[in-house]
Amino acid sequence: MQVRSLPDPLRTEHRGEHMSMALQEQLGKLRETGPRAVTFLNEVWTEMKKVHFPTRKETYAATLVVVVVTILVAAFLGVVDFAVSHLVQAILS
Repeated sequence: MQVRSLPDPLRTEHRGEHMSMALQEQLGKLRETGPRAVTFLNEVWTEMKKVHFPTRKETYAATLVVVVVTILVAAFLGVVDFAVSHLVQAILS
């Protein structure tokens, strides 16, 4: 069985070729990135035009609904907790 060693990265025989190919590959990726970024930003701008931002009145109404529902749920859970704790106390006594 033969064991091969890994190539030495510091060896200069083929180092220039690999560096050149890697550099060309990176430059190719960089050239693709510019137009893709512009396309992405154009699409973002188009979608942002479609967004409906609520008015102050709509925000106030939605906030009021959230607060009222939160209070109602908290009251319901408080009553259920009170009833269950008294039921458990009655069973254990």
